[in-house]
Amino acid sequence: MRGLRVLRAEWTKFRTVRGWVLGTLGAALASVLLLLAGTASTNQSSNQSSNQHRQDAAALPVGPGGEAVNDSFYFVHQALTGNGSITVPVTALTGVLAQEPGRTSPGITPWAKAGILVKQSLGQGSQYAAMMVTGAHGVRMQDDFTHDRAGLPGRPSAASPRWLRLVRAGATVTGYDSTDGVHWAEVGSARLTGLPATVQVGLFTASPAAVQTSGSQGGSSPAVATGTFGRVALDGSWARGDRQDGWRGVQVGGGAGTSGSYAEDTSGGYTPTGGGFSVTGAGDIAPVVGGPSLGPAYTIENFLVGTFAGLIVLTVVAVQFVTAEYRRGLIGSTLAAAPRRGRLLAAKAAVVTAVAFTVGVVVAAVSIPLGRQRAHATHFVVFTVPHAVELRAVLGTGLLLAATAALALALGAVLRRSATAITAVMVTTVLPYLLAVSGVLPASSAQWLLRLTPAAGFAVQQTLPHYAHVLSVYTPSSGYFPLSPWGGYAVLAGWTVLALTAATLLLRRRDV
Repeated sequence: MRGLRVLRAEWTKFRTVRGWVLGTLGAALASVLLLLAGTASTNQSSNQSSNQHRQDAAALPVGPGGEAVNDSFYFVHQALTGNGSITVPVTALTGVLAQEPGRTSPGITPWAKAGILVKQSLGQGSQYAAMMVTGAHGVRMQDDFTHDRAGLPGRPSAASPRWLRLVRAGATVTGYDSTDGVHWAEVGSARLTGLPATVQVGLFTASPAAVQTSGSQGGSSPAVATGTFGRVALDGSWARGDRQDGWRGVQVGGGAGTSGSYAEDTSGGYTPTGGGFSVTGAGDIAPVVGGPSLGPAYTIENFLVGTFAGLIVLTVVAVQFVTAEYRRGLIGSTLAAAPRRGRLLAAKAAVVTAVAFTVGVVVAAVSIPLGRQRAHATHFVVFTVPHAVELRAVLGTGLLLAATAALALALGAVLRRSATAITAVMVTTVLPYLLAVSGVLPASSAQWLLRLTPAAGFAVQQTLPHYAHVLSVYTPSSGYFPLSPWGGYAVLAGWTVLALTAATLLLRRRDV
């Protein structure tokens, strides 16, 4: 009961001091204003750039799991009904890399891919399962953009082809590989519950952009791949399509895709070669990630940038919530009303964390739809994430502000001076974050800052995914934290608990 009285007293104290209440409201207002200013400046900058870098807000298709995806490739296909299998040997995978406008060189990107595909429809984002050879990762089975399984190692050649097979049985598609077309190994199986009776089946080739990871930000350049296939065999109810002249070529997803992998003068196509085909294509069939591959687009993190301003304002409020009592000589009477000093600090921490959490959640819940609306109005791409990820970012923003406010309160209790405590929070939390994401530090140094300092807590706002089968520049300057969202938040929480523990011990031992 006494603990509740102390908590009630601290809450009454907080809400009756006009400066703290106005500061809390100011934190929310500053967050929204910074978002509006940030999107306005980005829009103005983009309006001054070439039209080829503007993309329609609907340009990013959404995969079966709700994630933004690339679904752009060249497809030699037939519409086939019922259950069946497709088998083909791949004898070569080659490519061309663009070095600069007008100059190319032979080469292949690590995740260039050529293989066989069973797809729900020709629409972007539809369900699929594929068996493929890749530029540097051997044979893979991939399905529905986010799932990837390894098969045989190595690149194919005329002397050492890679045989690929997909078998459909209802909603299940199973992938196999072989080195001789006789002895087969199962690579994996995918259950595609949305498959209709008639599906698109055939050969495909794609090549994502070549990624340069040097420096803090890296970059990308166009790339094109060509897959050489032997004779295609269709079995089961698909056997009726087993004629070379029954195949049709189509560019799925348009010429460029979102991966930036098409050169301006390059288009996909196919050529019959003896009993098989040569298929050239670019683009990718994979989830969209950040970095250079995302291009001019907004992410959820962009819409949450304003919370950075709110965090700074709340830091000031949290520090003054404890240092004001020292400055005004009121700490003695406060401790007299709450003899157990640890209980007093806990009550203050509960008040500032509750206030900061509420501000963070409200601001995030308002900023995301507001930012999305502004992006759509200016025809910008919006990076789509599953609803659960967006909800985690909203709640995580509240938790980020709450933990930082508690850290600021603890440092205020330890240092007793507002300016010193605020500076300590800025140096340990805000400054490392700015240095890490600005690109002024090498990527390795930036990653260590975001592993060891309280700035790691900003990872809880990250929604950009990191997939092992999608090559990109996974650095802080591209929006990627070295720790998982909850792992980064655990680092911030650890610093906060450590600071609160130190503040409690000092508060008990010090004379007023």
